[in-house]
Amino acid sequence: MISVDDYRDRVAALLGTAPATTLPLAAAAGLVLAEDVRAGVSLPPFDNSAMDGYAVRAADVTASPVTLPVADDIPAGRVDVRPLEPGTAQRIMTGAPLPPGADAVVMVEDTDGGTETVTFSAPAREGAHIRHTGEDVVADEVALHAGTVLGHSQLGLAAAVGLAEVRVHRPLRVLVASTGTELIDAPAPLRHGQIYESNSVMLAAAIRGLGCEVEVVRSVVDDVEEFRKVIEPKLDGTDLLVTSGGVSAGAYEVVKDALTGQGVEFAKIAMQPGGPQGSGRWHGVPVVALPGNPVSVLVSFEAFLRPAILTALGHTDVSRRRVRARLTEAMSSPSGRRQYRRGVFTPSDREVTGIVGPRGGPGSHLLAAFTQANCLIVLPEDVTSAAVGDEVDVLLL
Repeated sequence: MISVDDYRDRVAALLGTAPATTLPLAAAAGLVLAEDVRAGVSLPPFDNSAMDGYAVRAADVTASPVTLPVADDIPAGRVDVRPLEPGTAQRIMTGAPLPPGADAVVMVEDTDGGTETVTFSAPAREGAHIRHTGEDVVADEVALHAGTVLGHSQLGLAAAVGLAEVRVHRPLRVLVASTGTELIDAPAPLRHGQIYESNSVMLAAAIRGLGCEVEVVRSVVDDVEEFRKVIEPKLDGTDLLVTSGGVSAGAYEVVKDALTGQGVEFAKIAMQPGGPQGSGRWHGVPVVALPGNPVSVLVSFEAFLRPAILTALGHTDVSRRRVRARLTEAMSSPSGRRQYRRGVFTPSDREVTGIVGPRGGPGSHLLAAFTQANCLIVLPEDVTSAAVGDEVDVLLL
């Protein structure tokens, strides 16, 4: 058997890093910068008013009340601002450029709001209510570093420093295929011995949630020629093929039968659930072949696919948060295998970080229990039992 950590490295190496592409800002949400973004302008690009009020020379408003003539109006967006003459004020709006000669803004609440003359009820303080050039970002400095995930604030900053597009790691194009003659797509009626297909629905949603483009092929029957006929034409332009089912040691293992000797290797991983796995390249396309039971699929996604895809997309933080918690129920685990059990974690000030209890049994078919879980409890390969009160590792989902 291959260790979980070694197999995780194998899958990550298979994917590598997605190439960079240039996209408009509106299409880059959630993607990762492939190169530094330098500011085309300073922020603010000019000294401007932080308040609606009056631009003055502070030396002219040292006491109150004092009245000055209003020499001009400066709305936001005005580009022909006149210098401020001594002994005068200019009415100014938030964001409007500060007139040359002014060194303070008095907010309108500290005046009578006059338009011909203005009376100040409070003295001015030099530098008050002024946003200075480059106070936020200086032109040509790095505003966003390569590896930054582009959320709404990051995209806003990119736009503010003058960018219309950015270089990002492009989304992976992933083909998801579920296999099994027993699989039926809802809402068709089930016959005895058939089940509704769910793996492709889960995998597609999980992979799309990482920022990938996903195409789905559902319920491919257990026939090697049919599998190849359906999948091979879709490989062109695909960055990753993910299959579920057909990888174990029994008969009718269609993925294993179709891809063995074609560049994909199949092995047992020292874990429960999710032991049988396959990975490699088929027609040059990376392939990750997962087992068929739904919990095995989800655990395999968390253990192998999620970190590999995130790394390929340029992310640097690819691991789930890991905490220590005390068990509320005893657990057992097979020797030599790392067990992942669905659990419910509850933070607690009185414990290491909290308490945790398994939800559902260890069976890889118990999908409902996964929907009620908020974590995976991890028992290492050398642990066969854990008692109530023992500390365990918990991966928060």
